[in-house]
Amino acid sequence: MRIFVAGASGVIGVHLVPRLVDAGHEVAGMTRSADKVELLRELGAEPIVGDVYDAESLAEAAVAFGPEMVMHQVTDLPDRADQLGEFRQRNNRMRSEGTRNLLGAARASGVGRFVAQSIAWLPPGGEASVADHERAVLDAGGVVLEYGQLYGPGTFYENEVPDPPRIQVEEAARRTVELLDAPSGVIVLVEELGR
Repeated sequence: MRIFVAGASGVIGVHLVPRLVDAGHEVAGMTRSADKVELLRELGAEPIVGDVYDAESLAEAAVAFGPEMVMHQVTDLPDRADQLGEFRQRNNRMRSEGTRNLLGAARASGVGRFVAQSIAWLPPGGEASVADHERAVLDAGGVVLEYGQLYGPGTFYENEVPDPPRIQVEEAARRTVELLDAPSGVIVLVEELGR
């Protein structure tokens, strides 16, 4: 399958892209940073530098690749957990405008499959944003993946395990690959309690 992954150089993306490639998929990996083009090549993706807030060029990039699926793994989060409050509005914008533009790019490409990252908890000040984001994806017939708090390489919790709901980032990527054919709906990806 040809998969357009927006957010391919992000926390989940860097673990997800090589798994998609290893499973035989052709992947276009979109990043907003030109500095990450070589990383995406090394992961096996066709790199695309783009901005989810530029709806026209985003749609053009998706159409040019000709995907069978668009995957939304984009967030706008800080490098440190103690800065989350400062980034709340930016990440809420990603969930609203970013999601709307990625859904538009999928429609422009004639794609029948859309998968989007979400979260398995309600963040203070972001409850409505998460609900609207998920509703937009479901209304378009897409799949919402609600990840628990990520821990492991490249996350806020590299050397510790956060409170539930949680999931190790490499396990989250592995399970995501298994869900490419899932029917429209919400799927919660968290560890079982007791782990």
